[in-house]
Amino acid sequence: MNTSVKEAAELLRVSEKTIYRWIKQEILPVYKVNEQYRFNRAELLEWATSRRMGISPEAFHEPEASGAALPTLFESLETGGIVYRLDGNTRKTVLARLVDELRLPEEVDREYLLKVLNAREQLASTGVGGGIAIPHPRNPVLLHITKPSVTLAFLEKPVDFHALDGKPVHTLFCLISPTLRAHLHLLSVLSFALRDPGFRAAIENQASREEIFSTLKRVTEELSGPSTP
Repeated sequence: MNTSVKEAAELLRVSEKTIYRWIKQEILPVYKVNEQYRFNRAELLEWATSRRMGISPEAFHEPEASGAALPTLFESLETGGIVYRLDGNTRKTVLARLVDELRLPEEVDREYLLKVLNAREQLASTGVGGGIAIPHPRNPVLLHITKPSVTLAFLEKPVDFHALDGKPVHTLFCLISPTLRAHLHLLSVLSFALRDPGFRAAIENQASREEIFSTLKRVTEELSGPSTP
């Protein structure tokens, strides 16, 4: 939480006055430290990316990732896999079941990951509307993994995730990424894919793994290697 209002304005390419207006409207993730407003850089960039805002290219600069290829949604979903009939009656129980199902390296502390996912939901619901939620850690690099993964999970029955549109969630896309750059890229590509009628229909119908991957492959090819948001 070391990003100032001035720095936030530069990252989002808006005026400081706009930042203060968003803070007043309570639509921006912000903290008050010693009577001054401060932002978590990862949360701020994620907030902007999910709203398809223009972001300064410098915001994505990560020296350790320099030259590294961005992950594809298709490959990340192959890594994370698809889960059907995930049970649970509440958001917390669903997330607990989800963490149990995730394909993670043995050294990853699943109990810690669950706490991180629940903390993220307390900050703001990851429900993006239309019955879909995208649970993920507040800071993607906390888990120290080396390979990004996206796990698609269909719930046994819809559960209230406190989404802005008020609709219960029936589908989860859990993003686990090694870098902020990879996380925001996958979030952006997933947002694009969910606007595709064919892919959206496959998700809503809980189609077979083969159909979902076939549809996603087409969407990925249409993107023709999207650049960083």
